[in-house]
Amino acid sequence: MPPYDRAVDATTQAVLAALLGGVVAAGAMLAWHLSDRQQHRYRAPEEPVVPDGVAAVLSVLRSSAVVVDESDTVLKASAPAFAMGFVRGTTLLSDELGELIRQVRRDGEIRETELIVPRPAGSPRHVTARVAPLGTRLVLALVEDRTRERQVEEVRRDFVANVSHELKTPVGAIHLLAEAVDGAADDPEAVRRFAARMITESDRLSRLVQQIIELSRLQGDEPLDSPAPVSIDSVVATAVDVVSTTAASKEIAVVAEGEHGLTVLGSEKQVAAAVSNLVSNAVTYSEPGSRVVVTRRTAGDMVEVSVVDQGIGIPEQEVERIFERFYRVDPARHRSTGGTGLGLSIVKHVAATHGGEVRVWSVEGQGSTFTLALPRRPDPAARPGGEVADTVPATPASPATPATPAAPVQPHLQEERP
Repeated sequence: MPPYDRAVDATTQAVLAALLGGVVAAGAMLAWHLSDRQQHRYRAPEEPVVPDGVAAVLSVLRSSAVVVDESDTVLKASAPAFAMGFVRGTTLLSDELGELIRQVRRDGEIRETELIVPRPAGSPRHVTARVAPLGTRLVLALVEDRTRERQVEEVRRDFVANVSHELKTPVGAIHLLAEAVDGAADDPEAVRRFAARMITESDRLSRLVQQIIELSRLQGDEPLDSPAPVSIDSVVATAVDVVSTTAASKEIAVVAEGEHGLTVLGSEKQVAAAVSNLVSNAVTYSEPGSRVVVTRRTAGDMVEVSVVDQGIGIPEQEVERIFERFYRVDPARHRSTGGTGLGLSIVKHVAATHGGEVRVWSVEGQGSTFTLALPRRPDPAARPGGEVADTVPATPASPATPATPAAPVQPHLQEERP
């Protein structure tokens, strides 16, 4: 073959080889592209991180709700969960709740338990936690705050225990006195003495039962059935009249002063009971020959009735507890005064029922001032009263001469005031 022909054949072969290589490469690229498109076209959709609707449900829950993934990362949490300190950012802060979540993740069983969560300030929080699987990857925890319920249960248990103890004391005394009367049938003087003691104990028992009934009614937090105008002048006059005999026996002057014509809206019986308790306390725990002042005045939209005494006062550390039921600083003193320990609790609940408050100022050994503040009843037709003092003398001694405050004494029990 001539040299020219051999050169042409070699060139042709090279061109054909190049074309063939290009065709193979293009085919490979086309095949890869088609395969990639096919994979994207038929890839299964991924499961959403949090199922649809869960976020909306969590936003309206009053309880704390937390959704975590398989690594215990918080994916979603309700506002109460952050407020109660269970979640910070995407981290679950409660170790006990975290352990419960891991147990549910392992076996898929719903679990419920009670937890006590410490708080930086205040008493621990009592909560109920319910944990359940949410799909295949997530876990849902619902936490209910039961602290208030536990406190109410504890208060009720204490109340029942205290009532049982307080009822047992006079009932036991009456039983013993009855046995003493039976044993002293031949001694008329002893029978009269024991009978008088029985009357005293039965009166105390009657007061205790009546105050328990009144306090239970007030603690229902029910609104007043039919609020009516209540004259503060009438309430104060009644309270002063009730204590007049006791005040006279101790030569204590009870003075009522302040604005006249003040009216509040509520229950006259409850307001009268509250003021009478304050005035009775002041007289009972004041020194003989001293002075008790009952004032009434307006303070903005409120009517304030203050009872000032020169009694034994209240230790500073006890002031915050004096409104607790049956609370006494010195349990030995209430026996001599016939107190029940419920009076100030009644005052507190009367104030709350009427939308008011009760305040106390006291210095041990100098005296106390209790102020009952109730919303004033608007009365455009009423004329403002002047500062008029009308003294209710409860003793032959001159009420205008205040007694010198008694020397500091040790704290004693008061019926409704420690």
